[in-house]
Amino acid sequence: MRTFLRRHAVRVVALLGCAVVFAATVGPQPSAADRDALAERFSFTEHPVGPADQPGARHLRPVAPAYERIRSWISSVGAGVGLLAADGGTVSHDLCLVDPRTDTVSVAPVPTTGARYQPFALVPSGVELPPHAAPMGCLPVDLDEDGWQDVVVYYWGRSPVLFRRTPGVAPSAAAFSARDLVSPWQVWNTNAATTGDFDGDGHLDLVFGNYFPDGVRVLDPTGGSPEPVMNDSLSYAANGGTLRLFRSAGDGRVTEARDAFAPADRTGWTLALGAQDLDGDGLPELYVANDFGPDRLLVNRSAPEQVAFTPAGGVRHVTTPKSKVLGNDSFKGMGVAFTDLLGTGAPAILVSNITEPFALQESNFAFVPTVGRAAVADRLHRGVAPYDDVSEDLGLSRSGWSWDVKAADFDNTGADEVMHATGFVAGTENRWAQLQELAMANDLVVGHPELWPTFTEGVDLSGHDRNTFFVRGQDGRFVDVADRVGVDSSAVSRAFAVGDVDSDGRLDFVVANQWARSALYRNTSSAGNFVGLRLRLPTGEGRCVAGTGGPTTPAIGAEAEVSTPDGGTRVAQLYPANGHNGVNAADLHFGLGASRTTAVPVELTWRDGCGRRHTGSVSLAPGWHVLRLEPDGSVREDK
Repeated sequence: MRTFLRRHAVRVVALLGCAVVFAATVGPQPSAADRDALAERFSFTEHPVGPADQPGARHLRPVAPAYERIRSWISSVGAGVGLLAADGGTVSHDLCLVDPRTDTVSVAPVPTTGARYQPFALVPSGVELPPHAAPMGCLPVDLDEDGWQDVVVYYWGRSPVLFRRTPGVAPSAAAFSARDLVSPWQVWNTNAATTGDFDGDGHLDLVFGNYFPDGVRVLDPTGGSPEPVMNDSLSYAANGGTLRLFRSAGDGRVTEARDAFAPADRTGWTLALGAQDLDGDGLPELYVANDFGPDRLLVNRSAPEQVAFTPAGGVRHVTTPKSKVLGNDSFKGMGVAFTDLLGTGAPAILVSNITEPFALQESNFAFVPTVGRAAVADRLHRGVAPYDDVSEDLGLSRSGWSWDVKAADFDNTGADEVMHATGFVAGTENRWAQLQELAMANDLVVGHPELWPTFTEGVDLSGHDRNTFFVRGQDGRFVDVADRVGVDSSAVSRAFAVGDVDSDGRLDFVVANQWARSALYRNTSSAGNFVGLRLRLPTGEGRCVAGTGGPTTPAIGAEAEVSTPDGGTRVAQLYPANGHNGVNAADLHFGLGASRTTAVPVELTWRDGCGRRHTGSVSLAPGWHVLRLEPDGSVREDK
């Protein structure tokens, strides 16, 4: 008996110790005056995006009979937005919006940038769109390498459709021709997509993360799948959709790399994807944010025409909860972004989860590297992810029911702010108690939708959360001032797209709302100086031979290191399509603060259209610059 008591006493003391450590890291809450002081640096004006709510607009989707009792839950995703240059230029002042109210995908000028053409819908004429298919997101990408951005639209209920842009004509529905990305089309349920040159051959590839398993017709009211499927756990589910990578040959057609991912990494309830070169070899790693189970950090070990990824997992320390170890979490990953939180040139990984007081108190993640970039590479290739979560220390751990997360420098001080799109299902009847009962149930119950609590019209689950806008204070901790700068939308939001849409040097952003009108937040802050890079690669005959001129395309995957006037450096990579259904402008933006410097040294690294890596240096005046990255390693500015 004494042995038993001693053993359990040790466990209790250990648990209390962890509790004390966790409580101690919360830190003092900033005063109202402190919040006001931080908020004074920012100012935004709100402009509606998309049509107002019209008769016939939906607020719930038709679903298969097996999912009728959880119809609100099933209807909680689908809003998405991406910034692009629909006119074939270099300024991303147009948007692609997925509106769940009408299940439409539309292209339009961003508000405040001029009525340059009439908004239009991307309708897949000539391509079968079954009634049980609904769009979930749009990904601008120049897949055929002609210098004009195409749009890939992905769905629940079918595989993605490529809307290929016809060069040289004005933006309109007729300027895009639809084609199945996979032929014949298949039943997928896609909630995330990203792009990058994953095998280093000079062509952009595509990755799709799926939610419900392939073949499940979730939105088919006539019957759906013979056997309804739900996640088989709220913490360790691995029975979701298939993670898929498609290699591109540069002509708009793709081929699936079926062996890119190991079977254990291939299935999950994926809601977000993030591409970033973490080990410095020019090939992006892939972060897979999964609902109901562990996320995955997949290390890129590819070679041209040979795509391969292996997982890397974090290290648990004595005070680290198991669920906060990278790759071993049991949370609800819904967004991912990368930013240099520590100013070391090595990107940290921001992940959004659910942190709802008195409901589901998980944690967002801010995984920062614990070693230098060279050591990161060595450890990643040994299967170890040298990252620790410091979200609680930084004040970033709690933001409600969060989806997309983005980091950007909105006041040009040289440090990023962090935003979360929040909210789940809006209604008047709080059902958190019933969801808690489900969370405590046996996993054998969770896997059956007929045994779930009723989540239909009128139910509320974190439906009144407010979007966040975290600003870093002088003590190093982030403080949410969204309510003070007017960006704490009361709508249920899903995705952000960030970019300087009016080229005034201040980053703006569009928020895609679920079952409500979306909005542009135009930046009117008194921001400091900046240097902006619109990095371009030659296409066509100029892909491999310098000096031939011709069209250019965004240099996805390029990296820029800027030497700032204060003696520091800032590093960023061009991967616009990271996160949950929100695609940024294809630009890199660096705030310079109050400095009046006339020249900023910039070191560039890129891979040309033939897969060769280059580095080049330029000195740039503050402002926007369009830089042509030539295949001989030279850098030329296009005026």
